[in-house]
Amino acid sequence: MIETRVPAAAFVVLAMLLAFGAFAAELPALTGRVVDRADLIDAATEAEITSRLEAFEERSSDQIVVATIPSLDGEAIEPYANRLFRAWGLGQAGEDNGVLLLVARDDRRMRIEVGYGLEGHLTDLHSKLIIENTMVPAFRAGNFGEGISNAVDDIILVLSGDGAELEARAQRNRQDDGVPLPVVIFIIVWCLLFFGAFTFAFGAQIFGRKLAPNRYKWLGVEVTYGSADGSSSSHDSASSGWSSGSSGGFSGGGGSSGGGGASGSW
Repeated sequence: MIETRVPAAAFVVLAMLLAFGAFAAELPALTGRVVDRADLIDAATEAEITSRLEAFEERSSDQIVVATIPSLDGEAIEPYANRLFRAWGLGQAGEDNGVLLLVARDDRRMRIEVGYGLEGHLTDLHSKLIIENTMVPAFRAGNFGEGISNAVDDIILVLSGDGAELEARAQRNRQDDGVPLPVVIFIIVWCLLFFGAFTFAFGAQIFGRKLAPNRYKWLGVEVTYGSADGSSSSHDSASSGWSSGSSGGFSGGGGSSGGGGASGSW
């Protein structure tokens, strides 16, 4: 009787393949330049995007496709986008001049996947700027179709040779934003606490009613100066301290991608 032994490495590879299959989300079919499986884009906007993408492909040969899906089913958006890009073969074979704009609705994730041939033109930085400055604000406001449409315009802008304009616009937006609101709030609260405590500590002696040596009452709080530990202490009738209340017919050309681009969320 012949006994066949399977190397342990084969079991590891098999387990990895099974695990990948368990978490790999289904890929939709390529039905056009816009594949809106998540129903995020109204019909009029979809038709406009499709028309612009078709015209751009005719004059440049670069192929841009928009895809929206309901869910990634537990898979990370980066491998999913790469799998979808390769399955659809976006861009021309040998040129690899395709771009995939992918949105996963329920996961609140988006990604711009860039083909090998365009990584030097539509850089990771450009993709990140488009996501953060164009898509995220629109998505958080519930304007999905508008955000996707404007992102397509930005991608076309960069691939047409105007990447510097995209970077300059992002710089202008940062300057217009000024100091972020959380920073302003933090500074205001810090100033109130610091100067409030400072004023209260010395205000009792100036404005308060003297109860005993080094002991005053001001604003309903008793303040004693020069306590045993060398610090001031305050008391009221209730406690030892005080507090205040208070996001047809169409196919790829056989292109491929190696993971260039950027991801984001809203």
